[in-house]
Amino acid sequence: MNPNTTRRALAAGAVLLLAALAGCAEDTPAAAPGDTTGPVAVKASDEGCDLSRRDVKSGTSTFSVSNGGSKVTEFYVYAEGDRVMGEVENIGPGLKRDLIVELPTGTYQAVCKPGMIGDGIRGDLTVTGDAAAQVDTDTALKDATVSYQRYVNSQAIALEEKTTEFVTAVKAGDVAKAKALFPVSRTYWERIEPVAESFGDLDPKIDARVNDVEPGTEWTGYHRIEQALWEKNTTAGMAKYADQLLVDVKTVVSKAKTVQLNPLQLANGAKELLDEVATGKITGEEDRYSHTDLWDFQANVEGSQAAIQALRPALQQRDAALVTTLDTNFKAVFAAVDKYRTGDGFKPYQPTADERKQLGIVVDALAEPVSKVAGVIAKK
Repeated sequence: MNPNTTRRALAAGAVLLLAALAGCAEDTPAAAPGDTTGPVAVKASDEGCDLSRRDVKSGTSTFSVSNGGSKVTEFYVYAEGDRVMGEVENIGPGLKRDLIVELPTGTYQAVCKPGMIGDGIRGDLTVTGDAAAQVDTDTALKDATVSYQRYVNSQAIALEEKTTEFVTAVKAGDVAKAKALFPVSRTYWERIEPVAESFGDLDPKIDARVNDVEPGTEWTGYHRIEQALWEKNTTAGMAKYADQLLVDVKTVVSKAKTVQLNPLQLANGAKELLDEVATGKITGEEDRYSHTDLWDFQANVEGSQAAIQALRPALQQRDAALVTTLDTNFKAVFAAVDKYRTGDGFKPYQPTADERKQLGIVVDALAEPVSKVAGVIAKK
């Protein structure tokens, strides 16, 4: 989700898990010739990122992304400093997904990432006009952003506290305590991941897996320490990585407390968290040494639900039936993961093919209505 993250070179099974959902998105009508307000068609390929136009009006814009290449791709809209304004991930070959994003006047970059690696294929995007922000014209949406910001702040504080405890245990050489704190500290990261990932290159520094690391870049962060703890049962040599992890987490926390989010970022973030579950947690790829993926799974879904709950009053006004479906499907996902609970946490996750399939079914069933939220919120 982050502009410099290579997340993730997906297994074929994980891509297929999302294919049905991506292919089921409602077709967005193409903009008429000369239209500066309709959807922007994005033709992504292995070598190109062609937009039907590179100027849009301020306010809400829709980018209809079609992948004509042979690689899974992603599409981002970046503000200055590679701050993510909106993104869609895991667009398989031949599939189409829409990004609905609110953009104030300014200059941005539209970026496709074939293979989901590197800096991507970039081009300028200009936004002009003086459209009022949604939060300035809709009280329910303004309240939603304020409510969600409180949630982000509470999770950010806990993230810093628990990461500090984890780092202290690592530096003290207390392997058992560090192992116990690893999934706990990551819980708070995973709940607010879309917010944390919007800040440039902090996400790969904190959360990159070994196969995510760009050539010439040192592997750092949670998973670097995880490997030492579980594969080697030691913290030897990890002090510098622990110190850097805490510095980076504190930077994320500082930024998260002040970032101004808009309603569509909440809606898109809720969907992004479920994509994370489908492509990393269900497969067991995320925490491959500790097998603590279900902690992350639960936290991603909780974070998605928090964003939806913040939007709930506005959603209720616009589409009450969708709210009912969301409530039902969130309960189904939590019930499915509860089967793996033990004590205050979860059993080590080393899933069979059938277990991955069953979890995938309930996550996809939730992701489908969550994918509709941005479109509903964008309605006047």
